[in-house]
Amino acid sequence: MLYEVVKFAAAPLANAMCRPHISGAAHVPRSGPAILAANHLSILDSFLLPALLPRHVTFTAKNEYFDGNPVSGFFMRLGGSLPIDRESAHAAQTMLDSAADLLERGELFGIHPEGTRSPDGRLYRGKVGVAWLTLKTGAPVLPVALSGTERVLPVGSKVPRPARIGIAIGEPMQFEGDHTKARDRRRVTDEIMAAIQKLSGQEYVPTYAASFKAANGVS
Repeated sequence: MLYEVVKFAAAPLANAMCRPHISGAAHVPRSGPAILAANHLSILDSFLLPALLPRHVTFTAKNEYFDGNPVSGFFMRLGGSLPIDRESAHAAQTMLDSAADLLERGELFGIHPEGTRSPDGRLYRGKVGVAWLTLKTGAPVLPVALSGTERVLPVGSKVPRPARIGIAIGEPMQFEGDHTKARDRRRVTDEIMAAIQKLSGQEYVPTYAASFKAANGVS
């Protein structure tokens, strides 16, 4: 109920501020489970996508989004996002188990396979949690390309600003494989990232964004 109240209030604001251009919305199933796998340009991505789609979408978001920025923390909590401690393998698996439960109940789950916001607008290597989810549950994956969201809340800013954004949603992807096998998880993740890159047109970097940030002193 809280989610619906927040969405009722937030959707008009998001539409007015972002003037979104949305393509492929018909690929989102009217019912049943699906995984929305999106690129990650802004800390508000996990709020804007659910606000602008008709169905309830539960996203995962790193702990820092809840605690580091009061604006993003406010929206993450109201939107019902699942927090994740990126430094804890146990916490990450707990989050994936919770996401699998949501999918098995027929809900939509959103995830940023890059694991962290892109430091420079390029698309970075995906982490394999998204593959674990689709292979474990059988839920289809919808690749999603966001654009312009980094202008709504630029790095270092605490106040959102008007900026036009784009949301492109690709056709559902189904995969065969064993979720317990690393090779299958890597293959599926790479296929998902390739689909996101095709939609977004971003330059692809075969390195984890977190590793790039650590090596270059980028937060």
